[in-house]
Amino acid sequence: MDRFKRVKSLFGENSFKKLSGSKVLLLGVGGVGGFCLDALFRTGVSQITVVDFDRFELSNQNRQIGSEAVGEYKVAHLKTLYPSIIPICTKIDKEWIESFDFLKFDLVIDAIDDLSAKALLPFFIENSKFISSMGGAKKIDPTQIKIDSIWNTKGDPLAKKFRSILRKSGFRGDFEVVYSSEVMKIEKLGSFVGVTGSFGLTLASLAIKKLL
Repeated sequence: MDRFKRVKSLFGENSFKKLSGSKVLLLGVGGVGGFCLDALFRTGVSQITVVDFDRFELSNQNRQIGSEAVGEYKVAHLKTLYPSIIPICTKIDKEWIESFDFLKFDLVIDAIDDLSAKALLPFFIENSKFISSMGGAKKIDPTQIKIDSIWNTKGDPLAKKFRSILRKSGFRGDFEVVYSSEVMKIEKLGSFVGVTGSFGLTLASLAIKKLL
């Protein structure tokens, strides 16, 4: 039995071959990135490089795939769940971004929280090969998740800060993002896997469309 039989039935053999041969870089495998990884892997995208430096914590268990492995590095544990991935355990910061070779990837997916690093990425990656996740925390309604240009986002505080940094930095490009216009329910920390997971799945859907 072919594990990808139903994927091939939906997308077609040629499209499946294109997906399976695509090289994807996924930055961040937390509440959003983990679900994105799972969806891409189950769809046959086997050449995925994942980058993250965090370890799983008990507080991650409400929303993160693999978080039962408390204390383990996320990328190392996810390698045991998704054997074909290439894990890179490092902090995504200015130094790493400036020295990393993004050109060898067909698509780069940003699912990190660090806004300073996040705002650097569009300067180093061809915008047509870059997609980014905005803020999924503090919200409860996944039906308000949208895909649009970074410049068209509305109601997402993270996206607003992101746009502001890009403008001040002189960025004139454009790329697609996943965001939610839902008003945040609280000011303090809080998250619902129905939203953060849906962000990841929406990222995966957008990724597949771009790869094809």
